[in-house]
Amino acid sequence: MKISVGGDHAGFPLKKKVVSVIKELGHEVVDYGCYDENPIDFPDITETVCESVLEGKADRAFLVCGTGVGASIAANKIPGIRASVCHDIYSAHQCVEHDDVNVMCVGAQIVGPKIVEELIESFLKATFSTSEEFRRRVKKLGDMEVKYSKKLLTNQQ
Repeated sequence: MKISVGGDHAGFPLKKKVVSVIKELGHEVVDYGCYDENPIDFPDITETVCESVLEGKADRAFLVCGTGVGASIAANKIPGIRASVCHDIYSAHQCVEHDDVNVMCVGAQIVGPKIVEELIESFLKATFSTSEEFRRRVKKLGDMEVKYSKKLLTNQQ
């Protein structure tokens, strides 16, 4: 798989490990930064990384910020992106299997290098279930994106 990776300055210390682990697992990585500890706003990196998934330049993405929460909020603002904060192994695979998550977010201030290895492996090995109940629910998420995007546009006019 091709995996896009990005993070803000708070995620920078862990991002190098993330890139290394993904490559060790045999996947191609596109690193969208940041490349040092100079402050950068997580929405900017998140937008770039998520666009790569939407444009088909990556199969999935991995975002690292301080807690993972900010990146997850930003990613979930983008229609077509389903992002989840994952700090435990079960959530890392279950979010893909049940919710077709395409962006995993972690907090560099929450998990360390050993845990992040297991999170990445669990996330990348998981596949979306063929079960009708999960497919139906993910379709409803897409329908919600369309419905509320239309409402937002209508309210702005």
